[in-house]
Amino acid sequence: MKKTDLILILDFGSQFTQLIARSTRELKVYSEIHTYKLNLKKFIKEKEKSFNLRGVILSGGPSSVLSKGSPKIPKSDIDYFVKNKIPVLGICYGMQLLCSIYKGSLHESLQREYGRTKIYIFGESELFRGINSQLNVWMSHGDSTDRIPEKFTPTSKSITGVVCSFENSRQRIYGLQFHPEVKHTESGRNIIYNYLFGICGVKNLFEPESFIETRTEEIKKKAGKSKVICALSGGVDSSVAALLVSRAVGSNLTCIHIDNGLMRKNESRKVIDLFERYFKINLIFVNASGLFLKRLKGVIDPEKKRKIIGRTFIEIFEKEAKKIKDAKFLVQGTLYPDVIESINTKGPSSTIKTHHNVGGLPEKMKLKLIEPFRELFKDEVREIGKNLGLRDNFINRHPFPGPGLAIRILSDVTVEKLEILKEVDDIYITGLKEYGLYEKIWQAFAVLLPVQTVGVMGDERSYENVIGLRAVTSTDGMTADFFAFDKEFLSHISNKIINSVKGVNRVVYDISSKPPATIEWE
Repeated sequence: MKKTDLILILDFGSQFTQLIARSTRELKVYSEIHTYKLNLKKFIKEKEKSFNLRGVILSGGPSSVLSKGSPKIPKSDIDYFVKNKIPVLGICYGMQLLCSIYKGSLHESLQREYGRTKIYIFGESELFRGINSQLNVWMSHGDSTDRIPEKFTPTSKSITGVVCSFENSRQRIYGLQFHPEVKHTESGRNIIYNYLFGICGVKNLFEPESFIETRTEEIKKKAGKSKVICALSGGVDSSVAALLVSRAVGSNLTCIHIDNGLMRKNESRKVIDLFERYFKINLIFVNASGLFLKRLKGVIDPEKKRKIIGRTFIEIFEKEAKKIKDAKFLVQGTLYPDVIESINTKGPSSTIKTHHNVGGLPEKMKLKLIEPFRELFKDEVREIGKNLGLRDNFINRHPFPGPGLAIRILSDVTVEKLEILKEVDDIYITGLKEYGLYEKIWQAFAVLLPVQTVGVMGDERSYENVIGLRAVTSTDGMTADFFAFDKEFLSHISNKIINSVKGVNRVVYDISSKPPATIEWE
């Protein structure tokens, strides 16, 4: 089996590290982020059967190389890469670390350089092949290079004279003071392309077909003849995971789908039709909507809603799973951004909101995890899904929160409010598809606001609910901007909602971006 080429990204705590991985993956080059504390020998031994290590990128970070206790890697690691002709690229803090390791000198700048800066490229460098000699780039650093190490050559400077890149082409070590991975850097994608293909010589790209073949064999070997269960929400991640595991273990997989009453209109029926009737996968269906609604009665706080939904889900899932004798494995659709959060050198980020998943199940139920996509991003999982036979209209569905419509009702959850929101959501999403807008948008949804306003319906005064519409563009959900609808579309949808859904007399559109807002309202 052909090995896939791999780029190792060592994380020093930069807020942009995930963007480095995304930049390589968008070019079909497989990469993994690991903490700078990585045991290099162990990592290489684990990967050598399936991957060729082609390059190493040292990320940026908030620390100063000059500070005591700042994150560092031993020179012996760099020596290993040099000896084995594995090119090293240091970005921002990574460049400063290379400067320090090779006995250059740095100083703490009087003023931190942050934001867009013009640089001038001079001399010959494979890293800048085919790129203009003047670029606007994105800087984010507090230290600057006084003297570059011996046998290194400067290749660019900023308009203020700061060294912005250097290299030792013989040892294949390169440093960039700026961030090529952010969209604000001109030709940043070209610079990364030059590093990956020109310098590292990447050839064996990440291919969905190869991934499916490799991962199927791994799951077969891991699960053997044991029973496997999967919590099938009907979302893209769990659905694709179920199909992939089904290829590996066949009838030993049983999916459990719990209808919590908080999903979109006819969602459970669609899940049953697709997986039980079309893909012929063992499926246990549990209608628990009454229990969820009973426990949510009178609850307004979104965090409390999430916790109630999570606990109730686990309780029901655990009860159903016990009915499956000899079950030893649990399938989860964990994605790479979730994994990255746990390895960031800065420690856990502050909680904006609790995410609903089944992470607590394995410890309670003594099940071993199968997480086939823990190295993949959402768009890569979608590609896998297409190769496994899922239709585009399913694969390209917008993200949907685990707590469902409960957090899109900005008050207590009732049957009446759910019915209103389900009808509104159905009209909105159907309208996006009819106008050819759905696939241009990362995520679109409606929220039921906790206010009522005066309106005129026919000849009568009304006092009814307000609906907020949200639609954003994004690449990964980390940042987002509102979608600029034409007035014609907004007018059409607003009129259709008000005329079709009893209990609504006003529709508003959310034009805030992330940050400072989040995509969801709660």
